[in-house]
Amino acid sequence: MNKKKKILALLGSTKQDSANLKILENFMQLTASIFEVEIYPLSELPYFNPDLDNDNSVPISVTTFRQHIEVSDGIIICTPEYVFSLPGILKNALEWTVSTMLLHEKPTALITASNSGDKAHESLELVMKTIGAEVGDKSSILIKNVRTVLNQQGEITNPNTLADLNGLIEAFKATLTNSQQG
Repeated sequence: MNKKKKILALLGSTKQDSANLKILENFMQLTASIFEVEIYPLSELPYFNPDLDNDNSVPISVTTFRQHIEVSDGIIICTPEYVFSLPGILKNALEWTVSTMLLHEKPTALITASNSGDKAHESLELVMKTIGAEVGDKSSILIKNVRTVLNQQGEITNPNTLADLNGLIEAFKATLTNSQQG
């Protein structure tokens, strides 16, 4: 019997009932038989400070975050766009990983879900490429007008969006499999 893959989810929204959380919950439901997904509480991380990013001063919450990344088989990021960019909470979390190489070659899937989202998605892809995350072909999707693809229960009702999410899941599974074999 195959063991479920451990996936660490980074949610770019702090809003309690966010559309991004709903998209992530749909992802979790669709992958429940193959992935064990943990949403990491990014709000526990302090503001990135390069002076603290050394062996003697790394805050405990950052060490814990890094340990979660290290033991995960893969990462999924789901984020809105704020003022044509990544939300600060997500950018902050990613900054805490730059000096570690923990995300280098780590299988990663990216979802940007917002009204527009073009600039945030472009920025997220650039950041992840820069830090060397392994984002496979079709493991990155942009969901525009996200509120229109969800019903009141948070389920994805748009067939194109559901097909895109299922495609992302298949591509992410392939990236995870290829990563293990390499």
